[in-house]
Amino acid sequence: MTNAAGGTLRRRPSQRRSLERVERMLDECALLLDEVGYEQLTTKEVARRAEVPIGTFYQFFPDKQGLVRALALRNLDAFLDRLAARVAGVALRDWTEAVDLFIDEFVAMKRTTPGFGVVDFGEILTTPGGPPLPETRRMLDRALENNVIVADRLRSLTIELLGAPRNEGLGRVFIVAVEAADAVLKLAFRAHPQGDPDLIAECKRLVRRYLSEHLSESAVDASESAGRASEGPAEPSAEPSS
Repeated sequence: MTNAAGGTLRRRPSQRRSLERVERMLDECALLLDEVGYEQLTTKEVARRAEVPIGTFYQFFPDKQGLVRALALRNLDAFLDRLAARVAGVALRDWTEAVDLFIDEFVAMKRTTPGFGVVDFGEILTTPGGPPLPETRRMLDRALENNVIVADRLRSLTIELLGAPRNEGLGRVFIVAVEAADAVLKLAFRAHPQGDPDLIAECKRLVRRYLSEHLSESAVDASESAGRASEGPAEPSAEPSS
């Protein structure tokens, strides 16, 4: 059970048996999303298939939206774990090269992870590729849109594992990149159930070029700042003689 998903529960499971029950309910929720969609998903059927009493379900989740929120957070944690494992196993020249890797992992989860085609990181899609239900744009956090949360988690991971520059504008850059990738990948999965490969390639190219430009700008800004620091404070101009 991930810490993030655990934070959405009414009661955090403290025993192994309870933990296994929660995971079974999340697993069955994901399978049912593929089978019947969100609208036909019921807490009663999730409990039945997970082989837990309905009362046990409500000990941990307030309703089916709370269940799906926990699933979305589990998906996000799984995605980030997969990215960290992939990054550890390859040699990247700079952090923008991770774009292809990030998008490939997302596409792989869309194709293989149960329920991910309906609920990935919060938004609930009525059909593959969208449109999402409007009220689900803030599933992960009522104060922030889902993509803002995803962008911040990716920014932190990229700084920690790939040495991305720490600057004030990086958060905004990642939000724009995530929003752009989200829109194009939705289009790719509307065009083909497994994701149109040409559109996926275009998504990689778009995001990679966008981030590359900002990497170059950050490097120039850092160089100029270092140069000014090495020069020391400017000497005061001489007073004009009277």
